[in-house]
Amino acid sequence: MITGKVQGVFFRAAAEKTAIRLGLKGWVKNTPDGNVEAMVTGEQKKLNSFVEWCGHGPERAEVEKVIVEMAPDQIFETFKVIR
Repeated sequence: MITGKVQGVFFRAAAEKTAIRLGLKGWVKNTPDGNVEAMVTGEQKKLNSFVEWCGHGPERAEVEKVIVEMAPDQIFETFKVIR
């Protein structure tokens, strides 16, 4: 979960580009409470880079907090924005 000013600042599109560049798979979406949620799989080093990127996000974002939770393994074909 990524909290702060993260909706309306192209966070999901930038997260998608970042994940694809890193070779990660999964999804990213807005939540009704104004946050952004992502489910991401891949190599640990690349996941760490993605989480680090989420800590600041795109230029107009104002990230307050990134909450990381482990989840059961899932298989994704690509990385996509869920609308």
